[in-house]
Amino acid sequence: MSLEVDVEHTRGSFHLAARFTAQPGVTALFGRSGAGKSSLVDIVAGLARPQRGRIVIDGETLVDTAKGIFVPRHRRRVGYVFQDSRLFPHLSVRQNLLYGRWFSQRPGGVAGDFGSIVELLGIGPLIERRPDSLSGGEKQRVAIGRALLAHPKMLLMDEPLASLDEQRRAEILPYIERLRDIGVPILYVSHSVAEVARLATTVVILNDGKVTAVGPVLDILPLADAGDGGSVLDAVVAEHDETFQLTRLTSPAGELQVPRLSAAAGSTVRAYIRSRDVMLSLQRPIEISALNVLTGKVAQIAHSGAQADVRLDCNGATLVARLTAKSVQRLALAPGRPVFAVIKSVSFERS
Repeated sequence: MSLEVDVEHTRGSFHLAARFTAQPGVTALFGRSGAGKSSLVDIVAGLARPQRGRIVIDGETLVDTAKGIFVPRHRRRVGYVFQDSRLFPHLSVRQNLLYGRWFSQRPGGVAGDFGSIVELLGIGPLIERRPDSLSGGEKQRVAIGRALLAHPKMLLMDEPLASLDEQRRAEILPYIERLRDIGVPILYVSHSVAEVARLATTVVILNDGKVTAVGPVLDILPLADAGDGGSVLDAVVAEHDETFQLTRLTSPAGELQVPRLSAAAGSTVRAYIRSRDVMLSLQRPIEISALNVLTGKVAQIAHSGAQADVRLDCNGATLVARLTAKSVQRLALAPGRPVFAVIKSVSFERS
């Protein structure tokens, strides 16, 4: 399932000019508030008509202004999950879900019947309840189920976790991963680096209405918002240490120990390491509290005022450390210099 977008649209003083192509999986639209993410999703959904452009999903042209093509939103076969669930309060969970299935008269799209989607999203026990008795995470799962039962070719998710607290986010993220893993194509809006690192296959970075970078998450996410820059590493669960409740992982960059994960040995995980959580040393540190120390070589240094991002090559994997310019000078860092990276904090999630 491929997605081709090439649109321009002006709303008030804001001008959106976005062009990218995404392959199957989760395509994350990433950027700060006001970057144009939601406007772009509305255009894909058919809620807004661009002044110029072309949108193609899996070979089907939805918009082509040059040819006068604009498929109405109810015929686009896309499911939309908003920040709030937008469930009908007077209907039960079952009735809300069946409302979604009412739109699934055409063949094709995301496979799955009522029972399998209820099981996939773990909402069986909620089926006869009303929305006002559900938690925020439960409401969003029902909203996702309703969208899936409309048999869409693509699922659009506009910051679906933005209104949830950390506990509810942790509750719903695994279900979005399940959708990705069974092949549901998703266009996912977020300004959370951690969410994108965990979920995305392709990342599209938007800044002031323009696409500034597109590509695989491992390559593009380190280029993201300067305040939250970091690195993404793929790793495999090697074993669990029950005594200290730790999990040992292997990655191209080296071994890492993190608080015990629920993933089984052999499972793949994805790590997001913030550049601010990486310290550098010219000698291997001893007698320190940090459990994770990786070896690498300086590949590149990018200065920005009083700070500098030092990109490391750790056996082929990329790790970024954010240091002060004074530290770079004091350590005499330069491309090719061997260093030890001390990692203070790691966020590992299921891949």
